[in-house]
Amino acid sequence: MNKIALYLATALLFVSFTASAQTKIYPYDDDESFVGSCTSIMVGKKASSDGSVMTAHACDSYYRTYVTIEPRRKFGKGELESVYFNALHKEEPSDPRRVTETGKIVPPKSETYRFLNTAYPCMNEKQLAIGETTFDGRRELLNRNGLFWIEELERIALEYCDNARDAIRLMGSLAEEYGYVDWGECLTVADKNEVWQFEINGPGPGKPGAIWAAQRIPDDHVGVSANIARIGAIDFDDPDNFMYCKDLKKKAKEMGYWDGKGPLKFWKVVGGDKPFSLREYFIMKILAPSLNISMDDEELPFSIKPEKPVTPEQMFAFYRQTYEGTEFDMSRNLSVTVHRRIKDLDSKPYPEADYDEYDETVTPISNFMSSDLRAMLNKIAPGIVTNRRTIAVIQSSYTWVAQCRDWLPDEVGGVCWFAFDNAAQSPRFPIYAGETALPESMGHCGQNRYREDAAIWAFRETNRIATIYWDKTRKLLEPAQANFEKMMLEQDKALQNEVKAMIAEGKGDKVSERLNAQTDSFFNMVAGKWKELKGRVLEIFVRSM
Repeated sequence: MNKIALYLATALLFVSFTASAQTKIYPYDDDESFVGSCTSIMVGKKASSDGSVMTAHACDSYYRTYVTIEPRRKFGKGELESVYFNALHKEEPSDPRRVTETGKIVPPKSETYRFLNTAYPCMNEKQLAIGETTFDGRRELLNRNGLFWIEELERIALEYCDNARDAIRLMGSLAEEYGYVDWGECLTVADKNEVWQFEINGPGPGKPGAIWAAQRIPDDHVGVSANIARIGAIDFDDPDNFMYCKDLKKKAKEMGYWDGKGPLKFWKVVGGDKPFSLREYFIMKILAPSLNISMDDEELPFSIKPEKPVTPEQMFAFYRQTYEGTEFDMSRNLSVTVHRRIKDLDSKPYPEADYDEYDETVTPISNFMSSDLRAMLNKIAPGIVTNRRTIAVIQSSYTWVAQCRDWLPDEVGGVCWFAFDNAAQSPRFPIYAGETALPESMGHCGQNRYREDAAIWAFRETNRIATIYWDKTRKLLEPAQANFEKMMLEQDKALQNEVKAMIAEGKGDKVSERLNAQTDSFFNMVAGKWKELKGRVLEIFVRSM
């Protein structure tokens, strides 16, 4: 096969996996139960292996993929803070298309904090980190009279707050005062000491406002939020573990979501659906098997105490999960044993070579199959594939796992272990709270078109081609992914000591430069490796034709 034919064939197969992403602005074909898929895991400091607080976010849909560090800003007397709509789909940070100003507010403070700006803003220089997962909620609660979409609440919190409690209070008060206009949303808000789950929905028809509540994850517990409202009974006499909007009881009763007698379960007010899915169940079952939770349960615990401390590596592994080898494995019925008969060209001169014969079990279709492919397989053999919403998905824009570490300076204590594209295929790299600049290619979105200058395509191109023969190509990508993960964490330990020494020596003004260089170096290393692997993945593809 010549080069032209090879690339044409690859392009055709590539399009077969990505066509749905080009035909609709908001395609969610592979998530049949919900239209805004994300998964967030929260870990309290006594539940983690090193005393860090963790939260995470998988942006599992077709949102913008550029990433920037937004600098501090100062406001003059009488100057107002603008609030915007639709920053989720921009191609460049300066791209004004479709972005509109919804209004202005008085800035909570005269100066902001620097923060890491992803599609859903995620971490600031004070180790405040926010994950996100949409739960849609009751449609009758939607109210477009107001200013705030969820990503703007996150931005404001990161710019003006240095701890989780203040961030929740600020977001809740702004939403109530100026109006929350988005669908049901959950934010997982972490700082150096604790992590909270914050859920919010509109107030229903009429005046602008919001219905919201927040519950603290106990320090020795883990929580999971995956596109379903999860907060249960509100303890109105426990301000250390619960926060909520004004007149929550009155609003819930007036709208008919609470009888005014029994416990007020918040998920029944804003969501109404069964308060967990396979993703919550799967993670909790692994972490606390002795609880004997079941998918048939009416309700799972809001959070669970893991039987073993949770490591960063385990968090990374959760975000690679496709339920392979379990009862929920979509490809469990798609394996086949084939007889191989290959010439051993080393034993004798060709054409009198011996043959090496053996049986091999292969799974030519992976759990990253498209909805169209599932439909075809089930047409051929009804029931052979049961659709599952896996944790790792092919349509992911990016994922990150954040650690907030109170024993370290903020600059290096807060870190996002970041990965573009499918977390089951891509390597991670670090972005620290103290950074002031990122690699240039990370400032371009590659979501709507192929761009060699956009960081995501250093990984997406290799990953998508690898998906076509994943049972073979994973043997290249997964070891490289594991090696980089180990190297990343080892270098982080050394970097912690280096930064502490720099600060002790009075060189704190040089720390950001050092952290910038660390991310730049590691990112370029993993991006370069994935570009190199593209050639080897293509070789496997050609040999398999």
